[in-house]
Amino acid sequence: MKMPEEPTSIDYVMEKASGPHFSGLRLDGLLSPSSSSSPRAPGSAATPSSSSFADSTAPNQPFVIGVSGGTASGKTTVCDMIIQQLHDHRVVLVNQDSFYRGLSAEELQRVHEYNFDHPDAFDTEQLLECVEKLRAGQSVQVPIYDFKTHQRRTDTFRQVNASDVIILEGILVFHDPRVRNLMNMKIFVDTDADVRLARRIRRDTVERGRDINSVLEQYAKFVKPAFDDFVLPSKKYADLIIPRGGDNHVAIDLIVQHIRTKLGQHDLCKIYPNVYVIQSTFQIRGMHTLIRDKDISKHDFVFYSDRLIRLVVEHGLGHLPFTEKQVVTPTGSVYTGVDFCKKLCGVSIVRSGESMENALRACCKGIKIGKILIHRDGDNGQQLIYEKLPKDISERHVLLLDPVLATGNSACQAIELLIQKGVPEAHIIFLNLISAPEGVHCVCKRYPSLKIVTSEIDVALNEEFRVIPGMGEFGDRYFGTDD
Repeated sequence: MKMPEEPTSIDYVMEKASGPHFSGLRLDGLLSPSSSSSPRAPGSAATPSSSSFADSTAPNQPFVIGVSGGTASGKTTVCDMIIQQLHDHRVVLVNQDSFYRGLSAEELQRVHEYNFDHPDAFDTEQLLECVEKLRAGQSVQVPIYDFKTHQRRTDTFRQVNASDVIILEGILVFHDPRVRNLMNMKIFVDTDADVRLARRIRRDTVERGRDINSVLEQYAKFVKPAFDDFVLPSKKYADLIIPRGGDNHVAIDLIVQHIRTKLGQHDLCKIYPNVYVIQSTFQIRGMHTLIRDKDISKHDFVFYSDRLIRLVVEHGLGHLPFTEKQVVTPTGSVYTGVDFCKKLCGVSIVRSGESMENALRACCKGIKIGKILIHRDGDNGQQLIYEKLPKDISERHVLLLDPVLATGNSACQAIELLIQKGVPEAHIIFLNLISAPEGVHCVCKRYPSLKIVTSEIDVALNEEFRVIPGMGEFGDRYFGTDD
């Protein structure tokens, strides 16, 4: 954005820019989705051409929900309730039943011996292709299966367009790991077996034109064994378990609330629950516009950088543990609040990280601040030059300071040093102004318990490993050594 030349340009731009269970809902899935539980491995440099970042950094990637459970457990009811509550978002429902394979002439002659509840009864490859296209923002044609003729209809199909939320429903949607890996949330609807059998009898006799004897025979011969062999074992992959299905309104409400939160997040926050991007406002966007402008004066760059850094620091402090505390107010009343974390220190990665120290001191009176200097030689070569840390750092929570997270290699070396000094990984909060997706991947895959707090996640790194669109060499611009 080109800055206006009037003396009031800054004000003008700013003004314009202005593990527990609860009611059957397993909350640990919200905190640690399976997609983020990666084994700790050495971080490797990420190149801009790496295809591993393509999906996770694509804009507006839909939120994929898998809903599984036994036959007639209430999966469709749960899906319908979620869709109704998400009325202000584009939501599509894809049923696994649509991808049954059509029976051959020989199989039709012995249809009563065909196991429709076995994984081989579904065309999983076509299901995968369908979901992958929807995730890529493409429309798909979903087949329509006729349960009376046991064939796919050739005269029509169901057109499904790209959406904000994709719900994939079926008894075996958790069976194939390739399908599971496409899901951001996995829900298992857990309903009593007798209730499910009664529902299946009513559904198959009324909707699918079968007699009750054939329904019971199929249930005993195929449905019950398949549930025990394939469906029930897949329950362990669920992030959320909902007993009583659609009758569990508390669980449905919490799920919808979580989905709304995720839809408002950057895609990387859906992958890594330990990444926090402060809520964007016109003020924050306006300040980013200013500090990213190559023509801004040093004074204004420092002023608005300091404002943004203060917001990031305050947000990071909100992730520290607290204890309840009661005080007496001047009116003589008792106020129940919280006490700040006492054991805390900052560690800046020299030299850009030193720009964040003043904001931390302004927020935390008398806080100790250590320093780590890492020499960068290209992308892969780092050498620890200097470190000065509090002697009791292993007993403290650490706010690691560096305004730009690029490849993540220097950050990983600093984090590794803190861990070697005895700091628990979960006690480290990494604060920065902007992050590249490659750096987020590098740090989060290696340190899944650490928290990252940033104000914006940029597009990518370029061939020179600079953040794009970025803000240039932050340290040089902040300290005035860029000439």
